[in-house]
Formats: sequence, structure tokens, C-alpha cells
Amino acid sequence: MRIPYIPHIIGEEAMNQVHGRRGWFSAGITCSIAWPEQDVWLQYDGSEYILRGAKRPGDDKHPLVPCIHTPASTHSDEELVRLYRFVSILGYFMGGYVDITGTTWGGHPIGYVDWPGREMMLTIQEGKFNFNCNHMPIIEEDKTRKALAFLREGRRLRHVHEPYSFLSFFKVIESQFESRDRVNWVTDALDKLTEVDAVKRINELRAQGIDVNKHLFDSGRSAVAHASIGRDIVDPDVPADRRRIVLDLPIIEALARRYIQVDAGIPDSMELYSTRDRTQPWHALMTPQAVSKLKSSGVIEDVARLGQFAESRVTVRLWPEPSVEQFTNIPFLVEGCGEGVLFYMAINERQTIVLRFAIDVASGHVHALLANSGMVNLGQATEKDVEDFTRYFHSVIANRTVELAVDGAAPVDCDVVIPVNIIPQVPEEAVARALETFRRSKEQAAQPKD
Repeated sequence: MRIPYIPHIIGEEAMNQVHGRRGWFSAGITCSIAWPEQDVWLQYDGSEYILRGAKRPGDDKHPLVPCIHTPASTHSDEELVRLYRFVSILGYFMGGYVDITGTTWGGHPIGYVDWPGREMMLTIQEGKFNFNCNHMPIIEEDKTRKALAFLREGRRLRHVHEPYSFLSFFKVIESQFESRDRVNWVTDALDKLTEVDAVKRINELRAQGIDVNKHLFDSGRSAVAHASIGRDIVDPDVPADRRRIVLDLPIIEALARRYIQVDAGIPDSMELYSTRDRTQPWHALMTPQAVSKLKSSGVIEDVARLGQFAESRVTVRLWPEPSVEQFTNIPFLVEGCGEGVLFYMAINERQTIVLRFAIDVASGHVHALLANSGMVNLGQATEKDVEDFTRYFHSVIANRTVELAVDGAAPVDCDVVIPVNIIPQVPEEAVARALETFRRSKEQAAQPKD
């Protein structure tokens, strides 16, 4: 399984990727995930996708119908298959579902419009830079692709048609095993579920002396899928049948999710956030011996042993925006090493701004050290220096993500800074105040002394 770096462009620049290009496949979307308020362009597994933002300019009360555009030479099943695969993993990765309600093709992207009177239950991801599906896994195994497709169906139907939702969740497991192996897997997995509603229902059924595994198959899967004379079915006219399925849904959904996450090994964004080694892209720039020692919380005393990574050049930016000129391709120098941690300094070419970082190889995290960063050689500083550093500092305090790009490796993101005993300021307001103070100090310094 590959977990790639996924470039994002958010805001007005996203739709600029359309200019001068003809041939776009457009799909209307229904989803349970928080949809971005602004347009998002991203590149995933060799293809481009534009997620149209849900907010209309100047109208916060009537969101647009979510839709996705992707370049395509024609309206074909091949392009639709690619789009279905993309929305399956996108929905799962973001903790819900994304499904397609309709498609069209044209020379330019075609938006979808909601019809009058229809209530839209849409959660909007507030904030320009809050939607982020970076490092979303690429699904290469066909069995896993099918499991995600059935999960997408099950989640979409969860509050629309519970019996068919149950059947789709069951298909996640049924599509992966022969009959005997499926029974054995479910028996083992039932005792490993942790979801509260699922565990509660399992205990209720067992207290009644019911074999939960057999119950899920006979009273759930088979009762929904079949309507043969003389056998148990889910009767649409019998409320008790629907209530039973609703009670059992948390179990089968939890089993489906467990198979995908644990057995197929596909992480969602929450799991990946907790487990991903942020420093991994830089390992190839270090010697294997250095990586091994740092991973075991050792100390590198001779920085030359770090190999190419000892003295590199780095671009520092606030994700996903381009970096400012003086934070682009600047020296990135190691200052020291602790137990599994490298301390690095990035300094602009004018040597008036120093940005410091802790690269914790042992734990797989990178930290922007704001308290150790700042302006130096103030006599040489310019207004641009003040503007760029102040915007960087206060944006990071406001939870913007700092990204470091070193030649020869994918960009690496720093952990979000959680400020303590600090009242965050609006970055642009902080910049204006800092510039005013800087200009005043320059004026005072230029005045003749008595």
C-alpha cells in the first residue's frame, strides 16, 4: 500500500487549473463528510480532481451541491470507475462516505444545482485550509477496492434504508472470504470490537443465548437478501423486522470497518495522524546507520554521519500556499542532536531571520520551535523581513501547518503548535502592528541626536 504526498491547491487558484484545458468529467456528490467551503484542487494517484466548494460567494445560507470535476477525454465507464474508486477512499479516509448522484461531461467543468424546496443536509468544513486529505492511501488490491465500495454503499444507506445498509456492510466481509473462513473471522472479530453500540448489542444477544455470528447471517444477511417462501425474511410491513436490523447495524458496520482498517491495513485520517512517521521521507537522505541510531533514541555526535541530510537546503511554507521568496531554498543546517532528535536551523539568505525545528526521528514527529526562532541582525532587517517572519509566527500560533521541503524528498509537515498562555492574534493584524513598530523605530533611529 502506498501513502503518497498529495498536492493541494485551495481557494481561487484551484479553478485556475482548468484554464486552457478542454474535456472534464463532472459528478454530483452526496456525502456525510465535512465538505470544503472553498474549491480544492488535488492530485491523487496520477489524476487530478477538483472538489467544488460548498459556499456561494456572499451567501452562507444556501450551500451549493457538492461536485467533483476531473479531466477526461470522454464520458466513459472507464472514467466513471476511476471516479467511484476515488470517492470510495476519500469518504472512508475522511471518516464517512462520498457517493456519486449523477455525472455529465463537457468541454468545461459543469456544476450541479440543487432543485427548489429540497433540504440539503450538508456539513461544511469551515476555514480555508482545514480540508486536508494528504497522505490518503492508494488502493491497489482489487479485493480491498470492493470492500471500500460496499462500505461506501452501507454508509450512504445507513439512515435511508437500514436493511440494504446492513446487506452492504455484510458484503464487505462476504466479498473477502470463503464461507468457512468468513464464519471463523467473524467469530474471532466479535470479541475484538470496541465500538460502544456494537459491544452493547453483542452482549444483549449473548444474554439471550443467541449465537451472534449465526444471528447476523440468518436474521440479517439472508433475511434481507432473500424472500423465498417458507424462510425468514425482513418484511417491509413488519416494524419489528426493521427495528431488529437497526439494532444489529452497529455490529455489522463495526465488523466491516475492522476488516478494512485492521485486516486490509487501510488507515483512515485519524489513525494515520496518530501513526504516520513524518520524518520517513528524509530517511533516504541519511545513512542507514544514522537512521537506525536515531530510531533507537541514540545520539549522532558526528553530523557528517547524517550523509546528505547534514547540510541541505529547505523551503519553508505554510501549507498549502507557496512559500515566500526568502523562505525558498535556504540553508538548512544541523545545530545539535539529542536522544533521537535532530535540531536544525533554517536561515534566510540575508541572515536576518532564523527558523528552528526539532526533527524527532525516534518518534516520527517534526516540530516548529517558535520560541527559538526570530529575527537577528536587526540593523540589516527590512520591512519584508518583519512582514514575512511576523506572518509566519502568528499563522503557526493560529494552527497553520508548517511544511518543509528538502530536495530529493517529499515535503514533510510539522506538528500543529498548540499555544499555551498565548492569545492568538489575526496574522494580518499582527503584521500591520509589527510593521508600524518597525517603521517607528527606524524613524527614531534616523533622527539626529542632541
